[in-house]
Amino acid sequence: MIIIAFAENTSKILPRILCHHYRHCAPIVCTHNDMIMYQFINRNHISQIHLGARDITILKAHGWKFVYMSPTNTIYNIQNLRAYSCVDLVKQVLGIQSVCIQTPYALYKHLNKK
Repeated sequence: MIIIAFAENTSKILPRILCHHYRHCAPIVCTHNDMIMYQFINRNHISQIHLGARDITILKAHGWKFVYMSPTNTIYNIQNLRAYSCVDLVKQVLGIQSVCIQTPYALYKHLNKK
């Protein structure tokens, strides 16, 4: 299962100016006994953060929203992806090809339509 996490906070300047509502997103890959959040840092660096069930509760308390998915064409080798943004990273993980989705909020609306 894949969890897509959305947040309104970001340290990057451009999303603060251009994006309304959600300004950051990150995929969380769930395995049998672990959850790993892949944070987009820049085009050459994607950071892994190991999470537990308590961490998800803490993120919810800080305003993060989650979309739970079980896609069929998921890429699990996330460390080798060359994404341009956090949205591009999530789109590559989920196999979404739409060029209209450029912001985290547009991605959130697209995933909630399904």
